[in-house]
Amino acid sequence: MSDKGQKGKGPAKGSGPKGDPREAAKAEKKAAKRENKSAGTQVAVGETAHDPNYVPRFKQRYNDVIRAELMKQFGYTNIMQVPRINKVVLNIGAGEAASDSKKIQQAQNDLTAIAGQKAVVTRAKKAIATFKIRKDLPIGVKVTLRKDRMYEFLDRLITTAMPRIRDFRGLNGKSFDGRGNYALGLKEHMVFVEIDYDKTETVWGMDIIINTSAKTDEEAKALLKGFQFPFMN
Repeated sequence: MSDKGQKGKGPAKGSGPKGDPREAAKAEKKAAKRENKSAGTQVAVGETAHDPNYVPRFKQRYNDVIRAELMKQFGYTNIMQVPRINKVVLNIGAGEAASDSKKIQQAQNDLTAIAGQKAVVTRAKKAIATFKIRKDLPIGVKVTLRKDRMYEFLDRLITTAMPRIRDFRGLNGKSFDGRGNYALGLKEHMVFVEIDYDKTETVWGMDIIINTSAKTDEEAKALLKGFQFPFMN
């Protein structure tokens, strides 16, 4: 090949001032950052816009049915007077953690799976020598659910978990605190389908506290009945 033909080809790719490897590396790095940022934005949008019209079944029931029934039953003149559920608190007491720290992690993982939200560790506020408990020792886990997650949990509790309770005869209709809040306990947390029986080493008892805006226990009970809570009295 002649010298003229070689000159006609021009500089090889990746050489010369414009093809400086360092500049190319910088350009690739900037492009990667732009792609990552774009991908992150798409994921975020996808999470919120996956189904913008989605409404939990129990929330829809409250808006469409329960609220109107309560207004008629108690003669409310303003829709804001109608009681509603503010939050649901789930708690597992893991007293065994005083002798085995791994128990707390197991309880935290199980409660997180049940609630669909990260559970937090609760610690002893004071030392109790009788139970070998020191101050700040992890003794349980809890999680507070609000809004859509709260309604989704209640739906699973009523329609899936309670039918799995052995010898279940209904909930105690007198377990209100006089201020419109209701508490119930489960002997076995494994009634929730999120817990794999074969992978569970410890069976935990579980407390469920339902906080409502009702001013009386009668109003709170009527509210929960609207969500088909199976009270036996």
